[in-house]
Amino acid sequence: MSDVKVLTGPEVAAHSSRDSCWIIVHGKVYDVTDFLDEHPGGSKIILKYAGKDATEAYEPIHPPDAITTNLPVQKHLGAIDITTVAKVVKEVTDEEKHRQALLDARPPLDNVINLHDFEIVAKGVLPEKAWAYYSSASDDEITIRENRLAYQRVWFRPRILRDVSSVDWSTTILGQKSSLPVYISATALGKLGHPDGELCLTRAAANHGVIQMIATLASCSFDDIVNAAAPGQNFFLQLYVNRDREITRKYVQHAEARGVKGLFITVDAPQLGRREKDMRMKHVGDDAGAEVQKGQSDVKKDQGVARAISSFIDPSLSWKDIPWFRSITKMPIILKGIATAEDAILAYEAGVQGIVLSNHGGRQLDTARSGIEVLLEVTAALRLRGYLPDPKFEIYVDGGVRRASDVLKAIALGAKAVGVGRPFLYAFCSYGQAGVEKAIQIFREEFEMNMRLLGARTLDELVPEMVDATALTQHTVLSPQDNLYHAAYQPLAFAKFKESRL
Repeated sequence: MSDVKVLTGPEVAAHSSRDSCWIIVHGKVYDVTDFLDEHPGGSKIILKYAGKDATEAYEPIHPPDAITTNLPVQKHLGAIDITTVAKVVKEVTDEEKHRQALLDARPPLDNVINLHDFEIVAKGVLPEKAWAYYSSASDDEITIRENRLAYQRVWFRPRILRDVSSVDWSTTILGQKSSLPVYISATALGKLGHPDGELCLTRAAANHGVIQMIATLASCSFDDIVNAAAPGQNFFLQLYVNRDREITRKYVQHAEARGVKGLFITVDAPQLGRREKDMRMKHVGDDAGAEVQKGQSDVKKDQGVARAISSFIDPSLSWKDIPWFRSITKMPIILKGIATAEDAILAYEAGVQGIVLSNHGGRQLDTARSGIEVLLEVTAALRLRGYLPDPKFEIYVDGGVRRASDVLKAIALGAKAVGVGRPFLYAFCSYGQAGVEKAIQIFREEFEMNMRLLGARTLDELVPEMVDATALTQHTVLSPQDNLYHAAYQPLAFAKFKESRL
């Protein structure tokens, strides 16, 4: 005989106020009264479901164990007799109806032939708040656009009459085999765009031998992602450093114990940039929370999703902390967010195993240069000091990559591999796991074609002489417009008049 208490719908409905707030999630009843002001997405969204079944709102943006893990056991009130619960009638807005119609009218996946296609589809099928969070960049969004345009200022110098009947674009990244010279870079809050969230990436990466970087701010819990892995599948971990270093230590060491192969410490985010598309969403509701933030109270809830999920990040992080990280883990340490040759030199001298030349997808300091441009000065400076070549130190680039040809340009200029974030994100938001697998297939086909046309049979044959990067640092150079990118790009908006008053 079970001693689990069973409550009825009317009993729960009696607790529907700020003073006493009970909710139902996955057939269980919880007292969340004391948690209202600590919720990363604010109290308003919880109170909307006070005394009701909140499962439908809870499930897309929380790991399954979030509520059981973060509420004291005495707040777990018992099971619910589901037959006694009044059904919540969900209002479907005209906007949501239109979005669902677009979802039903998506192009068949076979018609998707490049990574830009995924972005256009995602723009149509994502909820407005999710699109704003994913697509936004800082201030005037100069850098996010420059990330793309920079690759078009690098021109190929192909070699001919080489036997390219067989070409091989496989590589190793931090000593781990990868079928592509590309890793899936960390992007946050995957469940904003798809019910399976980051697991779409995990399953597709497993099927194609690609390495996934797990985000600190993933919607799925770290363990859910690792538990979904195929035997032998490799992961990297992207780390936002918590103000509470003990939390960071436990997280890093848990990741190492679970077999993660590299620690990518984000170093360009002492404060998040002003991402105005996201900020115009302003009032954060049920979509704001990240697993890592549960139980934190000092959360900004009126400046968009990005601000709501980032308040735990430590702005005091500095070079003096690198020895501490080296002391708590044997994983290779990579600094993600290097933007100058000076800091690349300091990173090498600090004894880390690699750097990512990155401007955070254009989401931090606007008018920061692209990773591919920074690569030129970094490799020159490290070679000048005799630090390169060094097989124990790898350089990666991310931001703006939409073609395999972009990756080949970065490798020719000295990168070991390239991180790709938004294109894979848009792929699973549009088509789930199948979208990610199609994106990987597109990369494979483009690598094969471009390497043959370049006259490079392996990645080792990609040398600086195969590209002309003399225009890369000249920001006023005119070149043909990338029509696909510009068609997908959504311009920033001004403040709007209140139409209801007009």
